[in-house]
Amino acid sequence: MLAFARYERPATVDEALQLLHSKRGSRVLGGGMWMRLSKRTVPCVIDLSDCGLNTIEETDGAFRIGAYVTLRDLERADAFNEATGGVLNAAVQDIVGVQFRRLATVGGSVFGRFGFSDVLCALLALDTEVELAEAGRVPLAAFMNMPYERDILTHVIVRKHAYRASYQCLRKAATDFPTINVCAARWGGAWHLAVGARPAKARLVVAAHSLSERPDSAELASIVEDVRALTYSSNLWGSERYRRHLAGVLAARAIADAAGYTEAEADALIATLEATIEAKEVRA
Repeated sequence: MLAFARYERPATVDEALQLLHSKRGSRVLGGGMWMRLSKRTVPCVIDLSDCGLNTIEETDGAFRIGAYVTLRDLERADAFNEATGGVLNAAVQDIVGVQFRRLATVGGSVFGRFGFSDVLCALLALDTEVELAEAGRVPLAAFMNMPYERDILTHVIVRKHAYRASYQCLRKAATDFPTINVCAARWGGAWHLAVGARPAKARLVVAAHSLSERPDSAELASIVEDVRALTYSSNLWGSERYRRHLAGVLAARAIADAAGYTEAEADALIATLEATIEAKEVRA
């Protein structure tokens, strides 16, 4: 059973940060959806509900998403989803159920850096930064590799571009954890491809930058090989070999979809690139 020895609800982020540093064993409470599954007593839990972090602010250059914005809020943020190719809507719509998404927060999903996270995979392919109370703004890709410091994530910032993007995911069943997830987005004149649920946390495939605006089967075959070269492992949701194969297929499909290929054209491209890769492996 999860228990809190002390519950604090500060009015500002500064007060919350002071509590985090002064109270030994203190933890910031996000939506609490994963914390509730643990069996322990937290010495001090800090609830940020009164800190004004539950809105999505739109400026000329970016969307600033508060850490206490729920996944349901994100799913229904029409302006944000329209501006980012709908990848966050696609990423969160199968997370457990509406009741869960009304409680789970963006801040909790991002700060946790969970390997199974659909939210992180989608955000990583976009031009995204996180805003921390002490460390300031940090690119999400860099934040993914940072240690878990005693800091508070206050906002997620997604910069505006003319995004062309697609999120692809395979689950054993609707509402289950993803077996593998992939997000491809073209912005700033380059492709950005994130692969997650390996089951390790999402990672960018740097070679994706070299793709042309409308990649052919040979280019996609090269990226599929790079995707399959990532580290994968097995768990209840899929084997290492299964994940490796699926990641390549979903990466090609995400890029083809974002590039404007029809489903039939994407199927033909994937069949051709798989034949190309197989022939190369036979020659080797």
